[in-house]
Amino acid sequence: MGKIVALIPARAGSKSIPNKNCKTFFGKPLIHWSVLAAIKCRYIDKVFVSTDGRLIKDSLRSIKSKKLKIINRSPETATDEASTESAMLEFSKSTKFKIIVLIQSTSPHISYEDLTNAIKYYKDSDAISLVSVVRQKRFIWESKNDYIYPLNYEPSLRPRRQNFKGYLVENGAFYITSKSALENTKCRISGKTIKYEMSDKTYYEIDEEIDWIVNEAIMKNEIIKLGEKKFSIKLFATDVDGVLTDSGMYYSENGDESKKFNTRDGKGIEILRENKIKTAIITSENTKLVYQRGKKLKFDYIEQGINNKLEKVKEICKTEGIGLHQVAFIGDDVNDTELLKEVGFSGVPSDAHAINIQIAEYVCKSKGGHGCVREFIELITNQLSN
Repeated sequence: MGKIVALIPARAGSKSIPNKNCKTFFGKPLIHWSVLAAIKCRYIDKVFVSTDGRLIKDSLRSIKSKKLKIINRSPETATDEASTESAMLEFSKSTKFKIIVLIQSTSPHISYEDLTNAIKYYKDSDAISLVSVVRQKRFIWESKNDYIYPLNYEPSLRPRRQNFKGYLVENGAFYITSKSALENTKCRISGKTIKYEMSDKTYYEIDEEIDWIVNEAIMKNEIIKLGEKKFSIKLFATDVDGVLTDSGMYYSENGDESKKFNTRDGKGIEILRENKIKTAIITSENTKLVYQRGKKLKFDYIEQGINNKLEKVKEICKTEGIGLHQVAFIGDDVNDTELLKEVGFSGVPSDAHAINIQIAEYVCKSKGGHGCVREFIELITNQLSN
């Protein structure tokens, strides 16, 4: 099939929502949602972000991935009047590829699973282009002169919603086509075109302030659904530095080391205990400070000096008679990655390593040492109390 690349155009000059690509949307800059989904898709060989914005470039540099490349977007293709196709064609002239996946930075609900499934579907077909769509069940009318006329149904045979197939709408999430088709037609869609149908939540792109509000409501609902799946959590495990603390190392004049913990996180551990959920500290460090803090908060397990956190949690699971799917874990750095991938519910602080932000089920709004543990805990316990 040849090289497959993703192109994400991102202009700096957003008028309705200034700097919207860099505005934080549930713990990440808006553009990060689509970039990280593309990076995680196994079929995409390289992810290019074409931008004229310094803030966008600075934001993306926090994503440590060899698949990501930030390229300059010319002033001519970054005006209010310039089309997305102009940026695509500019990119195509300077880059070798076979297939291009155009991804919009304004679609935060895009997932790597959707990209993976769509690209596989496209590769297995004889189509020239693919369009992501959402099915809408609305009755459409057209205005002609002083009257309106139905386009997709007969009023005298008005169908029930469950029997109505509806119609397909571009949701703007992504488009797939070949380099040759793009250059020959100068359009993102041409020739035989197939669809990839996505969920209703992907219908709304973020272009206006109202779109931001709607998408926030959708994401909150998704988080609630995520929380509802966590009734079976029996063990809560946490890293220390960068999670329970702010990663800072503080020293007195006498050279004594200290760490800064957050009292709100401490209350969260108490809430877990009230809900009969076991608690564990899993850290590679080995200090009296951590032991003392763990004892004060009455952690069931205080495991220090642990190089293989996944194996240690497996041991605890065996002791407790539970499985990894019944474990919630919050960590921040690369030594937490393996465990984050395996547990039933994974979370990270907002300032965690980029790799972990990609794989975690929940990215906290709070930073490490600033209440992220309490935030993650409440996502679990609020569902238990409902």
